[in-house]
Amino acid sequence: MRKLTLLLIPLLFLNCYRAERNCNSFKTGTFEFTYMVDGIEKTGTFVRTADLNIDYYDNKVDSASIRWINDCEFIQKKINPINKSEEKAIHMKIVSTTDDSYTFEYQLAVKDAYKQKRVEKGTARKIK
Repeated sequence: MRKLTLLLIPLLFLNCYRAERNCNSFKTGTFEFTYMVDGIEKTGTFVRTADLNIDYYDNKVDSASIRWINDCEFIQKKINPINKSEEKAIHMKIVSTTDDSYTFEYQLAVKDAYKQKRVEKGTARKIK
C-alpha cells in the first residue's frame, strides 16, 4: 500500500501542471517559424492582423482570412486557393506560450471522412 501511495503522489502533481497560455500577446504581430522541405530546414515569416494572416516563404506570399473562436484558437482559410486541398479551412490552437514565442497545433477544421485525423505541431517566434 505504501508503494502505491508513493507512486500516486507524483502523478497527482503532474496532473496539476498547466502550460502557460497568454494568447492575447500573439493575436497580432510579425512572426518567424521554421519548417522542413525535403529534409532541408527553412525559415518563413508571417504577419497577423485581427482578421488576416499573410505568409512569406520560399519567395512566395500567401494570404488567409482568420476568424478567432476564442483567445487561443482560430480558423484560417486561404483567400485565393489554387486547388481543392487549399480550399479546406485549418483549425489553429495555441497550446503554450513564452515571452516571445508560442507552440501551436493545427489540423483540418472539418474532418475528412476518408482520411485519418492528422494533428501537426509547430512553434512561432514573435519578432515585432
